Amino acid sequence: MSDPVQYLIIHGKTLEGQRFRPSDWAERLAGVLSQFRPAGSIANPLSYSPYAMPHTLDGLPCVMIDHRLRRLEPLAWKFACEFASSNRLQTTDTSDRTGEEAAPSAPSAA
Repeated sequence: MSDPVQYLIIHGKTLEGQRFRPSDWAERLAGVLSQFRPAGSIANPLSYSPYAMPHTLDGLPCVMIDHRLRRLEPLAWKFACEFASSNRLQTTDTSDRTGEEAAPSAPSAA
């Protein structure tokens, strides 16, 4: 059986609990990462990469970044992690889960 896809989720809430602005930040971040796609896929400039998709969780925007991006383009992964860190955004790494709900935390670029 294949392993489930693991994500780094960047939440639209700061470590201080404030809603992150601007309201379209998730679409902007996913747009910047849209050029990184699986080999052989069609590069459509009007779509998001499957490795970085904007979503809404608990009524707040977030970006779900596939861990495969880390291997495909380490600098893009580092950019996303540094974006979260410099803006003090909460993150959840689904690869850290051991069955219980992981608490949002600060990102790790390593």
